[in-house]
Amino acid sequence: MVFKRLLGSLGVGGPSVDTVLDPGAPTPGGDLRGRVHLKGGSADFTVEHITLELVAHVEAEHDGGESEGAVVFHRQVVGGSFRLAEGEARSVPFSFPLPWETPMTELYGQDLGITLGVRTELGIAGGKDKGDLDPLAVRPLPVQEAILEALGRLGFVFKSADLELGHIRGTDQQLPFYQEIEITPAAQYAHQVNEIEVTFLAGPAGTEVVLEADKRGGFLSEGHDTVSRHTVGHHGVDRVDWNAEVESWMRQLVEHRAPHGSPSPYGSPSAYGAPSPYDSHDAYGHGAPHADKDHHHVHHGDGHGHRSGPGMGTAVAAGAAGLAVGVVGGMVAAEAVDEIGDFFEGDEEEEEGDEG
Repeated sequence: MVFKRLLGSLGVGGPSVDTVLDPGAPTPGGDLRGRVHLKGGSADFTVEHITLELVAHVEAEHDGGESEGAVVFHRQVVGGSFRLAEGEARSVPFSFPLPWETPMTELYGQDLGITLGVRTELGIAGGKDKGDLDPLAVRPLPVQEAILEALGRLGFVFKSADLELGHIRGTDQQLPFYQEIEITPAAQYAHQVNEIEVTFLAGPAGTEVVLEADKRGGFLSEGHDTVSRHTVGHHGVDRVDWNAEVESWMRQLVEHRAPHGSPSPYGSPSAYGAPSPYDSHDAYGHGAPHADKDHHHVHHGDGHGHRSGPGMGTAVAAGAAGLAVGVVGGMVAAEAVDEIGDFFEGDEEEEEGDEG
């Protein structure tokens, strides 16, 4: 993965930058590695800093409708404070962890339609210039993959994925946006639910799984949304029967049954060390805050850790592949390619306009 740019603000003869990411897609919380290759210009320059920005294409809902834009969600200084001589070639290696809540862009090699980019900013002699955006691929954590694989095996099908600007109240969300993975319900739930949205909020000690169901209305009732939340750990993923675990979550969500207050085998409900806003409430979430995105109560899952099943995070089942591709998998992949092209081309046009 390469992007190269002559620093226009420095004029003709300025240094060029060629940033190369190591092959393979990292996971959230995993290290992003690569090298920034510099080529000196027609004079000596002092490089004050080399900074990498992580950028996401995010949707925002507001009173006027919806809008889309780019959000920088992480900046990392990877080098600087050196003299770049005229014509000198220099390579600066870098390695830094991605934010834990970095969205996944692919599942089993299938593009989910999420657009992330990396951009290099070079600060020289009191000025700075930014390079082009280039796509960044991120694969799911093992526990995220296991949950999505279980959903596929249970008959749920991937529909779409996007990034929503906002914060889910009652969670320890760190980024200014969250990822929603929309899935169509399995046959046994299709008469009760239109669609289900899955959000993962990962942290060092575990992952919060927020599930939201768009429930169908009945003869005398309108449709409404229900939300539940579950906390799982990063370790022992291959010892959990995820089919049984996820199916119990879905039954609770669809039937709107509050879980019992049994302790979770994954540890404290507040997986990130901060006090949970639900610690003082019962298992039914009475008095709990609402989720900002749709103003619904968020409940804890029961966290029953079924250990009887085989390790499911190591094999790709047909159902899981179905979740990744879905009934419109080819269309999703094609649209994702077009969206990435538009996003990065638009960024270049904006920067060229600024330089002009």
